[in-house]
Amino acid sequence: QPQLVESGGGLVQSGGSLRLSCKVSGLSLDYYGIGWFRQAPGKAREEVSCISHTGRTKNYVDHAKGRFTISRDRAKNTVYLEMNSLKPEDTAVYLCAADRLVVEGCGGYEYDYWGQGIQVTVSS
Repeated sequence: QPQLVESGGGLVQSGGSLRLSCKVSGLSLDYYGIGWFRQAPGKAREEVSCISHTGRTKNYVDHAKGRFTISRDRAKNTVYLEMNSLKPEDTAVYLCAADRLVVEGCGGYEYDYWGQGIQVTVSS
């Protein structure tokens, strides 16, 4: 059974940085793209970034461009989301998800497996 476990969340000051990790097991990053999502109270879940199964395609929602960077370490079965210049509106539960991919690209797909999520809180 595939599993995804997020780590690296917590409390950070406005303007600070965090690096989230998504450790995957039971699946290969060679076959699955990974998306990062966030869910805040009263707001719809949104996809903030994704990386394809080749690692060559990386996409970001507009408000994350220039601030967030997605990357992966294939040997560690881990995908990272580096978040810089954090704002209070970035406060949310962040989740990673896996999508089986056979063509290049990522974003906007129905994902097959989800992590439990991790809290990120940005203080003003």
